[in-house]
Amino acid sequence: MAYISEANMNFCSHYMDDEYEKLFRRLNPPRVVIDNESGKSATVIRVDSANKHGILLEVVQILTDLNLIITKAYISSDGGWFMDVFNVTDQDGNKVTDEAILEYIEKSLGPESCVSSPMRSVGVKQTVDHTTIELMGSDRPGLLSEVSAVLTNLKCNIVSTEVWTHNTRAAAVMHVTDDETGSSITDLKKLSLIKELLCNVLGGGNRKRVAKTVVTDEVTTHTDRRLHQMMFDDRDYERVSDDEFDEKQRPNVNVVNWSDKDYSVVTIQCKDRPKLLFDTVCTLTDMQYVVFHANVNAEGPEAYQEYYIRHIDGSPVKSDAERQRVIQCLEAAIERRVSEGLKLELCTTDRIGLLSDVTRIFRENSLTVTRAEVTTKGGKAVNTFYVRGASGCTVDSKTIESIRQAIGNTILKVKGTPEESVPQDSPTRSLFGGLFKSRSFVNFGLVKSYS
Repeated sequence: MAYISEANMNFCSHYMDDEYEKLFRRLNPPRVVIDNESGKSATVIRVDSANKHGILLEVVQILTDLNLIITKAYISSDGGWFMDVFNVTDQDGNKVTDEAILEYIEKSLGPESCVSSPMRSVGVKQTVDHTTIELMGSDRPGLLSEVSAVLTNLKCNIVSTEVWTHNTRAAAVMHVTDDETGSSITDLKKLSLIKELLCNVLGGGNRKRVAKTVVTDEVTTHTDRRLHQMMFDDRDYERVSDDEFDEKQRPNVNVVNWSDKDYSVVTIQCKDRPKLLFDTVCTLTDMQYVVFHANVNAEGPEAYQEYYIRHIDGSPVKSDAERQRVIQCLEAAIERRVSEGLKLELCTTDRIGLLSDVTRIFRENSLTVTRAEVTTKGGKAVNTFYVRGASGCTVDSKTIESIRQAIGNTILKVKGTPEESVPQDSPTRSLFGGLFKSRSFVNFGLVKSYS
C-alpha cells in the first residue's frame, strides 16, 4: 500500500473542500440587487449568497475599496445562506449613480463572481510588478523619514505606502520597485541588504520590543487587512497607559452572552469615520469569530454596531479573559485608523526620493507622522499625511508656512485639524445610544453580563 503523507492528505482535503465550495456556488449562485428607488438618501444593495467564513468581510471590503460610505447594514447568515442589506452613499453623501461602479459591484458580488479564480478570496491580490516590504517596530519621531532615506539610497522607488501608528507601535506596508528596471527587485543581495538596514532603523535601540522586516514578491493580503494583522500580532491592543483622557476617548465596546442562545453579543458605539465597519469586521474575522447577525447604523455623527457572534468552533465567548481580549482588540482596531493631527495633502510629479525629501522636511520642523497614505498613478504622487508636533502638541501656522515654502505652496494643501471626538457622556451620545439600545436584544433581558 502506498504511503500518503499528512501534507498530501491535507492538500487533498483542502482541494476537495475548494471544489465542493465552487460546485455549491455554481448551483446556488449569489444574487445582488442594486436599488436606487426605495431609499430616500442612499443606494440600497442587497446581497444573497452561499454562506462561508469571511463572506461578510469580502462584501464589506469590496464596498469600502470603492470609497463608498455604509450608513446602514442588516446582516443575517444563520444557516447555509448569507443575506444582507447595505445602504451606501458616495463620499458626498449622495446615492451611487456611477454606472461603472454599479457594474463593478454586480460583477464582484453577483453570479459572475462564482467563476473567478481562487485568487479572488478575501484580500488577496497578485503581485508581479513590485516588491512588498512589511515593517513593524516602535514608533518614534522621524521614523518614516529614516526608512524612506534608506530605500532612496538603495535606488528603490516607493510606489505606494500605508503607515499606521498606535499605542507606541508603527506598522507599514510599502510597495517598491527597482529604480533601474521599474519592476520588482530580483537581486538577492540587494533584498538582503534592504532587510538588514531597515531592521537596524526599526530597532532604534529598543530591546524590549522586536522589530520585524519582511520583504517578498509573493501574493500579499489586502493592505489594510494586513496592517490590522501585523499590529494584532504585535499586541498593540495592550495599552501602555490608562489615564483619564485616554479613557474618555476610548470607544464604547461591550460583550455579553445571550441567555437563551449560544451567541455572544458585541455592541460598539463610537464616533463614525470612513472604513469603520471594515475595521471591526476584519478584526472579528481574523480573531476567528463568525458573525451570524448584525445591525449597523452610522447615519449620525456616531456609529452603532451590534454583532451576534460565535467562535469558529461554534462556541460563544467562554470567559471573562476572552471577553476582555475581544473588547481590547476591537478598541485597537477602531483607534488604529483614527486620523490624529493636521491633514496635509501632497500632489506632484513622482520621482525617486520624493517621500524621503518630504518626510525629512517634516522631521526638520519637528513634526511626527501619525498616519500616511502614499500612492503613485500615471506618474503623479498623491500623498496624505497626518502630522502633529513631536511632543504631541498641535502644529502652529508658522511651522506649516515654513513647510509649504520648502515643499511648494501649490503642491501641498492643508486640510485643517480633524474634529474632536464626541465625549462619551455628551448629550449627542446619550440620545444616539438610547435610540438604538431600545431596539437591541440587550434591553429585552435576553442577554446577561459576566458580572
